[in-house]
Amino acid sequence: MRGDGEAESERWSYRADPRVPPFQEDAAVVVLDGACALCSFGARLIARFDRRARIRICPLQTELGRALLTHYGIDPDDPESWLFLAEGRAWTAFDAWIRVAETCGGLGRLLSVFWILPRPVRDWIYRRVARNRIALFGPADICALPDPRLKARLIGVR
Repeated sequence: MRGDGEAESERWSYRADPRVPPFQEDAAVVVLDGACALCSFGARLIARFDRRARIRICPLQTELGRALLTHYGIDPDDPESWLFLAEGRAWTAFDAWIRVAETCGGLGRLLSVFWILPRPVRDWIYRRVARNRIALFGPADICALPDPRLKARLIGVR
């Protein structure tokens, strides 16, 4: 990771990675755990507040999700896995949350206040939530959610 919260890699580097299957790049992409209630809640918030449909959602359990995480040096089996790709750049962890909220706009921009926290503090908060999210919020299946706005944003899912 770079000091600015961006994952180390050249812009659009995943395009040259043969492990990453081609996908529709007309919107930003968030890769999250499709089996986590907290992540599923986040996906529903994206579907609700991203009125311009600027973000697509990719469960990390898909071939595309796993390939993108692996490309950026993130273990797809690690509960801290969260990735946001926008305009060829990649952000992870809490920085990804903040970037997603800013992209959604509206009230989501309130998360921008967390940029004032030093990166180690943001990372510490993120790790605490990520490591305990299933215990705190339970499991879920993002693909089983009936919300048509959410289903329209899913990519990499068959």
